[in-house]
Amino acid sequence: MTSTQQRAELQRQIWQIANDVRGSVDGWDFKQYVLGTLFYRFISENFASYIEGGDESIHYAELNDEVITPEIKDDAIKTKGYFIYPSQLFTSIAANANDNENLNTNLATIFSSIESSANGYPSEPDIKGLFADFDTTSNRLGNTVVDKNSRLAAVLKGVEGLTFGEFEDNQIDLFGDAYEFLISNYAANAGKSGGEFFTPQSVSKLIAQLAMHKQDKVNKIYDPACGSGSLLLQAKKHFDNHIIEDGFWGQEINHTTYNLARMNMFLHNINYDKFNMALGNTLLDPHFGEDKPFDAIVSNPPYSVKWIGKDDPTLINDERFAPAGVLAPKSKADFAFVLHALSYLSSKGRAAIVCFPGIFYRGGAEQKIRKYLIDNNYIETVISLAPNLFYGTSIAVNILVLSKHKMDTNTQFIDASQLFKSQTNTNVLTDEHIKQIMQVFDDKKENEYFAQSVTYDAIAQNDYNLSVSAYIETEDIREVIDITQLNAELKTTVAKIDTLRSEIDVIVNEIERSGI
Repeated sequence: MTSTQQRAELQRQIWQIANDVRGSVDGWDFKQYVLGTLFYRFISENFASYIEGGDESIHYAELNDEVITPEIKDDAIKTKGYFIYPSQLFTSIAANANDNENLNTNLATIFSSIESSANGYPSEPDIKGLFADFDTTSNRLGNTVVDKNSRLAAVLKGVEGLTFGEFEDNQIDLFGDAYEFLISNYAANAGKSGGEFFTPQSVSKLIAQLAMHKQDKVNKIYDPACGSGSLLLQAKKHFDNHIIEDGFWGQEINHTTYNLARMNMFLHNINYDKFNMALGNTLLDPHFGEDKPFDAIVSNPPYSVKWIGKDDPTLINDERFAPAGVLAPKSKADFAFVLHALSYLSSKGRAAIVCFPGIFYRGGAEQKIRKYLIDNNYIETVISLAPNLFYGTSIAVNILVLSKHKMDTNTQFIDASQLFKSQTNTNVLTDEHIKQIMQVFDDKKENEYFAQSVTYDAIAQNDYNLSVSAYIETEDIREVIDITQLNAELKTTVAKIDTLRSEIDVIVNEIERSGI
């Protein structure tokens, strides 16, 4: 079985587990149990593999907890960030799940133990609360303990049956890919509530390539509205042959999604000391001010979300917003996220941000912010994408590329709205589409109906309108009609109709005369 076939089969099995065991539990809520169990299995195998160290004579799961010395535990936590006793491993619990009358409480105790093992260590903020959304006592699992245990056992046994191969045999990505597959499928089926934090993989790939274009290495990569971490992880995949020196940074306002992002880092084998995720409101309580600047920033912030804006008089003096001289509207915080990203960007880096198209042509404060960005030469490219690329919305979004190291004062516009492949529920960007966009992004050459570099003066004279359609003519693909020929064809058709009517009248008259 090829890796592609193996991955496809694994995804089929995972989705089947979700469908088989969720019962009356809402699919979007139940994702936490499937994803949490997958994560529990991963860190168990990861930890056992670390302890065994490739020694085939050691089987960590078969050891007694009593043989674990404080020194072993301390060393493991410093390296892995957490500790799991042999009796707490996924394989130990899953083996007897169907017969364990205390399964739900046992799991709750284990998850608490894993989290608390990091207390007092540098990894504590990265481990604390990881299992908070895996509530084994929730009534969502059933009204009785028996019901709860039955459903938990079904999930455990289902995940136990997944075939990842030997953990050491470079199968780590299978865990991560399976996790992303589940998140994307739940997002697709949950509509807006699910898709709001997940950036489809094809769009993530484009954004990652834009942000890290021609950078041999970056100090670190940052997403100020990281969701489940899909954008950051796509950057990791894109940079397999390069170096992200200090790791991955992200902030997320939703607690459940913040936990997903941290789990996602572990599942893609990013150790706790190589990522830094923060919980909180990026606009009002920004983290990582001491860690900036960042050489690469990727982001898909929420569209047109409300914020306090000018009702907080201190914000206009915030170093992120003060240079523009105006705050983003209270009803539309889009440009607040853009200015935040710009303030965190290094002089050599790029930020690639998914944006609602309205911010590029509306007046008022948004026009003033566009003027600030253009006057200071921070906008490298604006790209319009096809509609229906995202879960839960058919909006044709734009990607804004910010740079502090432009070599000229032109701004590039790319109309990629015709680049998509239709699928059942959404459109997707293919690798060839991404290649087309990146080629023209790189060479900055004019390409009729597709790409145009516009001078500063032309944009200023156009009231700082940054809509792609304002600078790139849409190709007219309508068929050219020869009116003379069409009239001739119509005349012939009408004549034929008249002849046919005359013939029908003759037949009708003959019938009437014969009395038939």
